[in-house]
Amino acid sequence: MNILRCLDALVVRIVNPILVLIGLAVALLLAIGIFSRAVLGKPVFGLEELMLLSAMWFYMLGAALASRERSHLSADFVQVLTSNPKIHRAASLVSTVISLGVAVMFATWAWNLFAFGLERGQTTAVFGIPWWTAQVSLFVASIAFVIYLIRDLILELSGANISPGDPSSPME
Repeated sequence: MNILRCLDALVVRIVNPILVLIGLAVALLLAIGIFSRAVLGKPVFGLEELMLLSAMWFYMLGAALASRERSHLSADFVQVLTSNPKIHRAASLVSTVISLGVAVMFATWAWNLFAFGLERGQTTAVFGIPWWTAQVSLFVASIAFVIYLIRDLILELSGANISPGDPSSPME
């Protein structure tokens, strides 16, 4: 399983700087847009296209990392209702199975959307950027969701003590 850990570490080393760069780019584009409209009185044509495409990748890559670190939103009300560890484990297992099913459906939908975008050849109005460049971010993120949920399911079935928000949890 060292290969999976190495791949996971490599992905994180690649995605983290990309997220920082995209986040800074979106902030800069937003500042430029506000400045040009408010101070110069002239909008920058096509700026929204670049921000939208960048923001989609930013959100999807960020969601993939949240899935990796188990830091995505969750409603762990079972922890409040009972202190029985067997019930906690069962609820966590059910939650992971449901999440995996939804992630597989999301991946299927994202692939269909990406394929549709490729087939139609639609582009943005100003720069002519193919829309599939943004749509593929949904597919990439959904694949990451599926992979990390499979990891979580395997760990839960093996009895490993994993907790939400634990980025140091093992990649098995």
